[in-house]
Amino acid sequence: MSETSRIVKVGTRGSKLARLQTSYIVGQMARLLPEVRWEDVPVGSPGDRDRDMDLRESPADFFTRDLDQAVRDGTLDCAIHSAKDVPDPIGEGLDWFWFPWREDPRDALIRPRGRGMADMPADGRIGVSSARREAYCRARFPRASLLPVRGDIEDRLRQLDAGAFDLLVMAGAALTRLGLTDRIGEWISTDALPAPDGQGALALTFRAGDRWFTDLRGLFVKAVTFAAAGVGSAGACTLDSLAALKRCDVVLHDTLFGHELLDRLPPSVRRVDVGKRAGRHGRPQEETTRLIAATARQGLRVVRLKGGDPGIFGRLAEEIAALDELNLPYRVLPGVSSLSSATTGTGMLLTRRGVSRGFTVMTPREAGGAVGSVGAEVRRDLPLVFFMATSVAGEVVRQLLADGNPAATPAAVVYGAGGDQCRVVSGDLATIVVRMAEAASDMPGVLIVGEAARHRYRGGGALGGRRVLLTGSEALQDRAAGLLADYGGIAVCRPLIRMRATPAALGRVRDIASYEWVVLTSPSAARHFGEALAQAQVDLRRVPGLASCGGGTSRELRRLGLGADVEPAAGFGAEGLLAALRSKVVAGTRILRLRSDRAGSGMADALRACGAVVDDCVLYRNEPVRYPTCPDFDAVFFASASAVDSFASAWGSASLADRVVLAIGKPTLEALRALGVEPDLVSSEATVEACLEALAEYCVRKELCEQHAGDLS
Repeated sequence: MSETSRIVKVGTRGSKLARLQTSYIVGQMARLLPEVRWEDVPVGSPGDRDRDMDLRESPADFFTRDLDQAVRDGTLDCAIHSAKDVPDPIGEGLDWFWFPWREDPRDALIRPRGRGMADMPADGRIGVSSARREAYCRARFPRASLLPVRGDIEDRLRQLDAGAFDLLVMAGAALTRLGLTDRIGEWISTDALPAPDGQGALALTFRAGDRWFTDLRGLFVKAVTFAAAGVGSAGACTLDSLAALKRCDVVLHDTLFGHELLDRLPPSVRRVDVGKRAGRHGRPQEETTRLIAATARQGLRVVRLKGGDPGIFGRLAEEIAALDELNLPYRVLPGVSSLSSATTGTGMLLTRRGVSRGFTVMTPREAGGAVGSVGAEVRRDLPLVFFMATSVAGEVVRQLLADGNPAATPAAVVYGAGGDQCRVVSGDLATIVVRMAEAASDMPGVLIVGEAARHRYRGGGALGGRRVLLTGSEALQDRAAGLLADYGGIAVCRPLIRMRATPAALGRVRDIASYEWVVLTSPSAARHFGEALAQAQVDLRRVPGLASCGGGTSRELRRLGLGADVEPAAGFGAEGLLAALRSKVVAGTRILRLRSDRAGSGMADALRACGAVVDDCVLYRNEPVRYPTCPDFDAVFFASASAVDSFASAWGSASLADRVVLAIGKPTLEALRALGVEPDLVSSEATVEACLEALAEYCVRKELCEQHAGDLS
């Protein structure tokens, strides 16, 4: 990456809170993009100048109008706001997103200094600044006088302490950011007073269509998932769609299926019915597409759940077009449609040897609900799909041309449809056979002819559709694949190692109460430890102190209902853990070190040097997994040294040329260097989450720097 190559002017209001918020975001951006210099520029707003207007009656852009205009006219590149101050919908010519670093969204009650809630007068004066806070106070303090309050946070507190009010209702996040949490007399639960969307969050606004900022946004938004609910029953929902539903924050769903599928979602998932039925539209399509884009820009995991298959008469094209226009990432999961259920599910098979070699699917409905022609002249223009035709594509094309189809008719072949090696070869009837020969693919393919062959999903996101080879064990694959989907990547799941528990370790685990400490230095060790505890039927109350090397290992322990008693505050890994554990070890301390066969005895030897009595036990062994061919990939994530060795043995280190190489931890780094490979990235924290976040940041930084270099040239 180059030296500082761009200056970004960031607008902010002039209050202390606004400047603090902007300074925090600028600091985070400087960490992510050290090549960029961020300059904050104070700008006023109507809300800063007009201190008389009751905020309950103020216009939506009261605190953003001047900043919005400065962004539109190019005086500013972007602006930072409290997210709840950004108008919905945002003003014309602007785009936005929320940052992931958020404070507690709850409101709080504040009394004058030295006074508690217990001595709040029943007929006191309460300062309120919104209709929802007013409604809460009317219900809780029915005899109180509710008065408008204005000014920045410090000014409101001065008014309170001077006796203008007996109580204020304020956002706790603002007080937290200003270091004034000592002023909070009581936090209000969101059940009693629901917080508005955006309270506690910070938003960035920028000029609509600015590619630099939309690419930057890819780090902070997650790919929208268009998922298939299937039709008829929850059993028709695919495993991929069900996995997406279990990970999401909000689901925008149709009403064309039973709710038993929604009943399987975690309670925290927000459910929004956006469905329609013929002649009865519960929500306009434009509102649905706006809602999809808005929730995505908030950084939420959004699932748009459609009945049947999302691509068959499901308005999918309109919804992804809205995301394409905003450069928001998405992915589409196909599913079981009513077409399959009504035919394959009943015995009325659409293809039957000797009876039917294909079928036509269309709707008599036109845009707006009118009934259109289904005659031969219309059916001729429908897309043609040919299965099992790649080996005879030349003959198929010859017949289509002879039948009068123009040579410029779009055509495409989809090889390996639905898999992580899916590849599309595009052309027209004049060129498609030659391009298929150039592709030289031996995967099964589907030939598509007609206007449909022109279109492709854009996808986008920080990873922009890059294929990322995941080499770690089976236990890591699902979590890593989900994170890649959030960033707009494609997971190529090829676990190159298989972990096998060693029977000898069970005896040590059964005798766990005889030890004072158990030392674990990887998430895999923690997982196998949990399996061994269950197999040995150990009462968890007998487990001694647990020493963990860092966040990933500690998270695995928490999943077992256990907690790490020792964990390094920094320098995660074996060395950091050893430094943190030394003060706990005296002569004769009994320690059980549980590890893989690849980890080595260095930790045990170092603890013995401190006087401990250490049983160094191999808990599991790493076995290589072989595949017939090396898959196509753009980046590779190595989560262990054994995966590096397995890759090199199967495909050779030359297969890593021109690929982005990502490593987790020091042993993996050393294994790569032993092969003469210097990784592009080594995560600062040895967790899957930190590694894939680092990969996303790397890809976005590279894209932004290349964009700016192009601008300068």
